[in-house]
Amino acid sequence: MEYLLSIIGYSVSLTNVLRFPYICSRNGGGAFLIPYIVCLTLCGLPLFSLEVTIGQFCGKSAAHVWSVCPLVKGLGIGMLTISGIGLVEYTVVCAWALYYVYYSCATILPWRDCQNPWNSEYCVQSIKSFKDITSSELNGSDINSTLTTHNRTRSFAEGWEKSALAHTAAEEFWQHKVLGISSGLDHIGSIKWEILLCLFISWAIIFGCVFKGVRSVGKAVYVTATLPYIFLFILLVRGLTLPGGPSGALFYLTPDFSKLLDIQVWMAACAQVFFSLGPAWGGIITLASYNTFHADCLRNALFCTYVCGGTSLFAGLVVFSVLGFMAHEADVPVTDVSSSGPGLGFVVYPEALAQLPVPQLWSFLFFIMLMLLVLDTLFSMVETVASVIFDEYPSLLKWRNTVTLGYCFGSFLLGIVTTTEGGMYIFQLIDWYMAAVFLFFAGFLECIVLAWIYGVNRLSADMELMTGRPTPCFFRVTWRYVTPAMLLIVFISTLTKYVPPTYGNYVYPDYAASIGWSIAIIPCIPVVVMMFVTIYNEDGAILQRIIKSLRPAESWGPAQLSYREMYFTQNHPITENS
Repeated sequence: MEYLLSIIGYSVSLTNVLRFPYICSRNGGGAFLIPYIVCLTLCGLPLFSLEVTIGQFCGKSAAHVWSVCPLVKGLGIGMLTISGIGLVEYTVVCAWALYYVYYSCATILPWRDCQNPWNSEYCVQSIKSFKDITSSELNGSDINSTLTTHNRTRSFAEGWEKSALAHTAAEEFWQHKVLGISSGLDHIGSIKWEILLCLFISWAIIFGCVFKGVRSVGKAVYVTATLPYIFLFILLVRGLTLPGGPSGALFYLTPDFSKLLDIQVWMAACAQVFFSLGPAWGGIITLASYNTFHADCLRNALFCTYVCGGTSLFAGLVVFSVLGFMAHEADVPVTDVSSSGPGLGFVVYPEALAQLPVPQLWSFLFFIMLMLLVLDTLFSMVETVASVIFDEYPSLLKWRNTVTLGYCFGSFLLGIVTTTEGGMYIFQLIDWYMAAVFLFFAGFLECIVLAWIYGVNRLSADMELMTGRPTPCFFRVTWRYVTPAMLLIVFISTLTKYVPPTYGNYVYPDYAASIGWSIAIIPCIPVVVMMFVTIYNEDGAILQRIIKSLRPAESWGPAQLSYREMYFTQNHPITENS
């Protein structure tokens, strides 16, 4: 149970709650569920099961499990790198959520009105008020010239994609109070000390839940992995009972089947599956390595994959039921209040919740839920990095607490830059490029290495050793053909159609793309470097060295020691003909 809760908590993140509903509504509504379920079945499930299988079989960390093919052991280092970068980046989201939790306890929510020191003279209380102002503009009022002049001069304070949200109290609280956002990437500005304190508290919570390793994480997930579902259910019931709530849910689910003919919709579905489940980050392999040797890995993979997919659909209903209420109150289309990512979580949704009776309660529940979703993922990412360290240097296990504390504190120091006035630009730049190359490339490489080089027959025999039955034909076919083909197509599509990062109306300087692509290739560098190192360390001619580096190392084998002798002598002899 602890394993299932841990791996579900790791996979279900803000991507499921804040990104999926927006992507779904923009790509055919209910019709998007068809490509999403297809991609979840043909790409997400096979890759998830592949990582669960090798992690459970070998019982090693994400870096050391690649002794199955020494030529690509840099793949594990790349996973370690991207998890480390992701930890530094995503913890600030937890800090933002904690900041909102604190202000949710105020007598009057500070994002509910414009009577605060950080509000500008152009602030309006809600999207409905902004619509009223827009109507006044059309009638030729004096507000027209004032707002038009302001819109011409402001270069960064507009914030999000929807102009209707540019001056709301929720938007100004986010931009001016929380972020204190600067004019651009060139102006990092000073540290926001309140956010820095929230970041420190977030890391303290993380350390408190992981300092004993997987044992303490396993206990923490009983709370952190289950409470978000309770909160989601409460918010859904409340949303559907509000005026306009059912209409918002119907808007979310109403299918537009013409979108199914657009290849970009299928690409979006595949990418969303990949980001929702979390393969290639190393966390799935790490958590599976702690599982019992004879656990039914395929059943676990099937259960976790569809729980994750179902959570995305369920979260969409929650989000759009509340957005439907917001659109009803403002008398605007739902499309005018929908957004993605931080725009939905920290601008649109807080404004919607502020309009409910007892808004403090609903805001508190919502932001606690966001915190728990982030923390669940961060727990496993910390354990992914820590397990690599302790597998490489077993002598450090007796100082586990000290090493973990040092790592958490070091990551906290690196994350301070995201708490500055220009921190959002840095966050967006890293988030935009971090997964642009490595994740799809790593997933493709996993399929090639395990299904072709190591061999699907060997993999099936390993699974039979653990579960007592061979791999079903479905996984044999998808591992070898379908999944790598889909990942290759998405990878090429991502590179050819990639656009520069944006943050609202802010245009990043030209040099930002160079920084971004440098970030993108950092996890890929160890893969290439370790290939050359491994070949160089082998004996013989170049071809012989390559062949030797493709064979499993002596450290590869079943985690259950009683099976290792049988594995090497009977079922899986590693010979020249293997």
